[in-house]
Amino acid sequence: MSPRIILVGAPGSGKTTIGELLASQLAVPFRDTDADVEAITGMPIAQLFVEKGEQYFRELESEAVRAAIDSHDGVLSLGGGAVIRAETQAALGGQYVVYLEVDSAEAARRVGLNTARPLLLGNVRGQLSQLLAQRRPLYEQVATVTVSTVGLAPDEVAALIVKELPE
Repeated sequence: MSPRIILVGAPGSGKTTIGELLASQLAVPFRDTDADVEAITGMPIAQLFVEKGEQYFRELESEAVRAAIDSHDGVLSLGGGAVIRAETQAALGGQYVVYLEVDSAEAARRVGLNTARPLLLGNVRGQLSQLLAQRRPLYEQVATVTVSTVGLAPDEVAALIVKELPE
C-alpha cells in the first residue's frame, strides 16, 4: 500500500485544499501529515514549535511521513518543510509526488498574516522568499511532476494533476 498522490510544496501552495479536492474526485481518502503530528502530540504545530522546538517537530514529522507512506493509499499532503530531511527524501523515492509550485507573492497572499505558521512570523513575504529559495531544489528533486498553482483556482490545479496521473 502506498499513496496514489503525494503533494509537496511551500506554505500557501494549496496542498491541503487541492489534496482534499483530488481525494474527492478520485474517491480516495485524504491525509495530511501536519494533522497527524498534531493528533500524536495533542497540540497545534505552532505550539509544538514553541514548546519543543523545530528539531523535535521535524523528527515527529519524518516519522509521520514514513507511517503515512506505509499505510495510506489515497492523497497525502506533506508539511512544507518535510522535504528538508534526507530520510523523507529517501521515503519519497518511487512514489508519485506532485510539487505544487507557487511564487512568494502568491503564497504570501494566500497565507496572509497567519500566525499558526511558526516559520513565517514577522515578514511573511520575506520569510516565504527565503523558504522557497532553500526548498525549491528539494521539491524539484523529489517531484515526479511539477504543477504551477499561480493564478489558478484549486479546481483547475486538481484537474491538471488528474490529467497527468499515470493509469
